Amino acid sequence: MNLMKKLPDAEFEIMKVVWANKPPITTGTVMEQLGKEKAWKAQTIITLMNRLVERGFLRSEKKGKERTYFSLISKDEYLKFETDDFFQRFHGNSFSSLIAALNDSRKFKKNDLDELEKWLKEKRE
Repeated sequence: MNLMKKLPDAEFEIMKVVWANKPPITTGTVMEQLGKEKAWKAQTIITLMNRLVERGFLRSEKKGKERTYFSLISKDEYLKFETDDFFQRFHGNSFSSLIAALNDSRKFKKNDLDELEKWLKEKRE
């Protein structure tokens, strides 16, 4: 999907529940797994899921009184989109800028640097 846009935090929380469960998913499932934690009412979840349908992240089907939802965007697709966007916007697609920022904020441990070095060697081969 080339028109994908960043999800607001609340909608991303809904999608994490959708991705973690076998389809189809219902608002009841989301309410059970997220609503109480977030203190959201059922109508809030329904509104957020309808927005996700409008944005093209979910497909909805009506079965009797209940509405079921299916993910149209995989978790991997969305995470790749977010990562690519972050990498481009904040680091100008510069790998060294990204690594420097990570190092400045987190101070890599020796093990982290060993893993990075191993990964770089594998990518060069």
